[in-house]
Amino acid sequence: MGCAHVGAVSFLSGMTNMGLLQAAASANRSWVSASPLNVNYKALVCILLSGGNDSYNMLVPKDNDSYNDYAVSRTNLAIPQADLLGINPLNISGGNEFGLHPSMTNIQQLFEDQKLSFVSNVGALVRPTNLNDYFSQKDLPVGLYSHPDQAAHWQTSVPNDRNAFGWGGRLADILQSNNNNQDISMNISLDGQNIFQRGNQILPYAAAVNSNGSVLLNGATNTGFYQTLKRETIDDILELSYSNALEQAYAGVVKNSKSSSMDFNNAVVNGTPIATVFDETDSLQKQLKMAARIMASRNILNVCNQTFFIHLKGFDQHDNNLTVHAKLLQQIDEGLNTFQLALEELGIADNVTTFTISDFGRKLVSNGDGSDHAWGGNAIVMGGAVNGKRIFGDYPELYLGNSLDTGGGRFIPTTSTDEFFAELALWFGASESDLPNILPNLSNFWIPGQGTSPLGFMI
Repeated sequence: MGCAHVGAVSFLSGMTNMGLLQAAASANRSWVSASPLNVNYKALVCILLSGGNDSYNMLVPKDNDSYNDYAVSRTNLAIPQADLLGINPLNISGGNEFGLHPSMTNIQQLFEDQKLSFVSNVGALVRPTNLNDYFSQKDLPVGLYSHPDQAAHWQTSVPNDRNAFGWGGRLADILQSNNNNQDISMNISLDGQNIFQRGNQILPYAAAVNSNGSVLLNGATNTGFYQTLKRETIDDILELSYSNALEQAYAGVVKNSKSSSMDFNNAVVNGTPIATVFDETDSLQKQLKMAARIMASRNILNVCNQTFFIHLKGFDQHDNNLTVHAKLLQQIDEGLNTFQLALEELGIADNVTTFTISDFGRKLVSNGDGSDHAWGGNAIVMGGAVNGKRIFGDYPELYLGNSLDTGGGRFIPTTSTDEFFAELALWFGASESDLPNILPNLSNFWIPGQGTSPLGFMI
C-alpha cells in the first residue's frame, strides 16, 4: 500500500502561478497513512552546470594519436597528457584510451568501481543533424548557442519550442499517482523555480537548503506571545469563507501551503540521521546534503518517486578557463563523492540516479584564455543502477574540420537529450507508451517497442 494513490500539488510557490484554482481545489485532501517502508522508492537528481561546461577537458582522449588531435585543437587549453587520470572503460576497444581532468580523483574511483559512467557528445537536437542540415538551417534548435535557450532546451528536451514544459514536469504529471502524499510535489527544487520540473499539473516544491528544508512563515516556530498571536490571527483569516472564488482559492492555497510546509519541515527533522559529512561552505554540497536529508525522510513523507533539481553556476569561461574550470570540476568531484557516500549510508544508492546537464559544450579552439559557446558535450550519470565504467554515445575525434565540426571545434551532437532522458525516464518508472508525452521528439532518434534501450546506461 506504500506507493499508490493520486498525488496533487500544494506548495508555497503555487500562490503565484496560474494553477491557483487547481491547487486550491486539492488543498483539503489528506495524506494516506505512511507505509512502513517504500521499497519501490526511486529518485532522479538533476544537476545543472550552468554556463556551458568545457566537458572535452573533463573527459579527454589519452592514447597518443587521439591526444595529439586534442592538443593541436586546444592549444593552450589542453590538459597535459601526463596529468590525465587514467580510466578503463569496459566498452571501449581498438586502442582508444581516455582520461579525466586531474581534479576528478574521486570520480575516477567511482568510475572504476562501476558506480558512474559518461554520456558523450550529447546535446539538444530536433532530429539527427549533419553539416548540410546545419548550414541550411534545417530543423535546428531555437537560439542555438544562446545561454537561456540552450539551458532551457536541456530542461525541456523540446528545442524547437521556447514555451515547452520541462521533461521532469511532464514525467511527474504522468507518475504523480505513485505517491501517497498529496500535499508535497514529487519534484523538489533546491534552487527555487526551474523549467525542468515544471509540468502541466505538477510544479516544483521549492525547498530551502538552510534549516530543515521548508520556507516557513516568519515566526512559525516561535512560541513567544506576539508570534503566537500573529499565527492565530492568520489562522482565523484563513478559516473565513470568502464569496469571491479567487479569494477563496488564494486562502485555500495559503492554508494548505502553511500546513504542508510544517509537515515537510517536521519530516526532514525526523528523517534518518546522516553521519556522512558534507562541506556546507560549498554551494553544491549544501544542496546535495538537503537532497539526501529529504530522501532520508521519504517514508515519513510517504513518497515513492521524487526528482531533485540542483544548480552549480560559473561555467561560462571565456577567460581564465584552466584555473576556474579546475576548481569547478573539483566541486563536482567532491560533491558527487560525498553524496554517493551518503546514499550508501542510507541504503538507497541503487534507488537514486544522479546526472549532469549543461547549456552546451565549448569550442575546442582557444579565444586566448578561454573558449566560446559550442553545442555537443559530455555528461555524467551516477548511481547503483547505472551500467558503470562505460562511455555511452560516440566520442568524436577531436580534430578541427571533422564531419561534425561547425567551426572551431564546435561539434554537432551525435546523441540527443531525448535518448539520454528516455533512458532515465524508463528507469524511473515511465512506460514506453508514456515516452511520446514526456519526450515529444524521441521518435526522431529511437522507436519504443523494438526490444532495445535508448542508450543502455541503466541496468
